[in-house]
Amino acid sequence: MTAVVAVALAAAAVSGCGGRATARDGKDAYAGVGDLPEKLAADGTTIVVGDPEAPVTLRLYEDPRCPVCEEFESADGGGPAARDAMLRHGLRTEYTMASFLDEKLGGHGSQKAVNALRAALEEGKFAEYHEVLYRHQPEESVDGFTDAHLLQLASKVDGLRGPAFDSAVRTMKYRDFVAESEQAYDQAGDATEPRGPGTPTAVINGTRIPVAYSGLLYDRQRFDLLLTQIEQDPESWADWSF
Repeated sequence: MTAVVAVALAAAAVSGCGGRATARDGKDAYAGVGDLPEKLAADGTTIVVGDPEAPVTLRLYEDPRCPVCEEFESADGGGPAARDAMLRHGLRTEYTMASFLDEKLGGHGSQKAVNALRAALEEGKFAEYHEVLYRHQPEESVDGFTDAHLLQLASKVDGLRGPAFDSAVRTMKYRDFVAESEQAYDQAGDATEPRGPGTPTAVINGTRIPVAYSGLLYDRQRFDLLLTQIEQDPESWADWSF
């Protein structure tokens, strides 16, 4: 087992987690999530957030209604560790936003939320709005991401609300994006996962964290340690096979 994975899996607690003021290669750390670069990738479904030259790439599959994704994004989960790494230029995150829970549970909340997130990207506010949605996620069974609720939550992001965004939410302007993102999620599965890999699923620099090690995703300190060590020594992670 490489030192990168061994230390991250064995560590119960790590000092100095989160909120680092330093950044890589003499660059100033981004002041906050709202300053992170964000764009739609050439494939038309991947939303990329963070320094394009970052040494670590986190591919993340999420569904807005998924309570386990909310656990990842919560204060004690791996999401804030990823955010800290993005702020210091160590990580970029590639999001594939799924909506399969609508079919599984009924309703349209996931699709509406993914559409709204795409509308937020158009305004340069995806990362901020993404944090807000998970911070105020309705119960999975409630289908609470209605147009009204999505607009109400958008009011918590400075500069997001406006005629273009509000109209995009109400009219499902990005319904094609929603469908194509779900298709991309489905195709990310293998023969044992014909409907996608499950959410959240994390792939770091091309290596997927398997279910047996998924506890890392919900432990901010250990996930922070893992990302930090990969950032410092990407080759060790490239040589690792689960």
